[in-house]
Amino acid sequence: RWLRQHECVEKLNMHAILSASVGQEQLLTELLVSYAKIPVLIGELISVEIWKHKVFPVLCQLEDFKPRSTFPIYVVLHHEASIINLLETVFFYKEICESAENNILDLIDYCHRKLTLLAARSTNGQTATPVELRSGDLPSPSSVQKQAETMEFEISLKALSVLRFITDQVESLPLSALTRMLNTHNLPCLLVELVEHCPWSCWESGKLKKFENGTWYVVPHEDQVKMTKLDGQVWLALLNLLLSPECQRKYHLDGFNKSQLLKLRMFLTDVLVDQLPNLVEMQRFLSHLAVTEPAPPKKDLILEQVPVIWDHIFKKNTGKWEAIAKHQVKCIFSPTEEDLKLRAYRWTQIYSLDMMEALAPDKPHCRVCGTEAAKRCSRCRNEWYCTRACQVQHWQKHKSACNLMA
Repeated sequence: RWLRQHECVEKLNMHAILSASVGQEQLLTELLVSYAKIPVLIGELISVEIWKHKVFPVLCQLEDFKPRSTFPIYVVLHHEASIINLLETVFFYKEICESAENNILDLIDYCHRKLTLLAARSTNGQTATPVELRSGDLPSPSSVQKQAETMEFEISLKALSVLRFITDQVESLPLSALTRMLNTHNLPCLLVELVEHCPWSCWESGKLKKFENGTWYVVPHEDQVKMTKLDGQVWLALLNLLLSPECQRKYHLDGFNKSQLLKLRMFLTDVLVDQLPNLVEMQRFLSHLAVTEPAPPKKDLILEQVPVIWDHIFKKNTGKWEAIAKHQVKCIFSPTEEDLKLRAYRWTQIYSLDMMEALAPDKPHCRVCGTEAAKRCSRCRNEWYCTRACQVQHWQKHKSACNLMA
């Protein structure tokens, strides 16, 4: 049953990516809102996070845990990455953020945990490096743990984007959400840490490397001052949290917070402001902050909501983590050869060309006349045609490329 749910999440994730690439994700967002699936996804996201921190380490230390394959564990670890990627794609829309309802508090807490981990890694000088497994390597819990650490870095970056989209909607968020972001977690100061240490950038052998689109790359000298997408997400989140009147009314600008925020001035260079002109407003805000003593925040007498998903799972399972790990080793992570082949087959079916084409928002078009096509070259499976006549007409042009790709 869980595997079927994972397959559905994977298909939703792929459909969201394909739809977003052509600007047609509106239908998916409407369906997620109509069927109230955002709270379900947030609950699933936090469940996997807790499993990863409480059950997975215990599981890897069990003496009787000698898996024939680490594939089933990797699927669970990958589940968190798929959900946060899906949320990153759809949280751009206001209605998605609003449909989370009270669960937005749980998602804010989740993002805070991930960004805290990201800031801690960068402060300690740690960088995520991909784990390379050779064909002769035997699967082991330690190798999966290393893969999980690398995956954790990418998940944290996705959480940064989700948080920025949440801050875009500060005017429509519940008061408890603003209080949690500004005062409980002090997200403005955490974002300052990310600006200061920039975890997605590092120097190696005298060369600047940045992480983008799932990989580290060497930045050419002329592009070293260019703002990346991740840099932009941090600055936009700061703009939303510091310049909104409602946020300014609630944020406690004491001596520590003020000194932390003023660190941003050294990063607001003319080159940076040229790339994101909205930062002019940030410069004005910081200049004014430097010479004034902000008024204390206005305290409203309200009943504050608190996140419930994390606490509910913990209360239900505290003291049972080892028992859960032993049960899962016996019933889930020690599949027979036949079960393993079946799971692998179902996994490959999710990522088959036919499945991706079925999820794609646009139907393929004929290479010759441009009408909707249902037939594909059987040799290279790359070109589409509406009729046999169009395929024959195009064959002389397509022949050399077909022979190369077949």
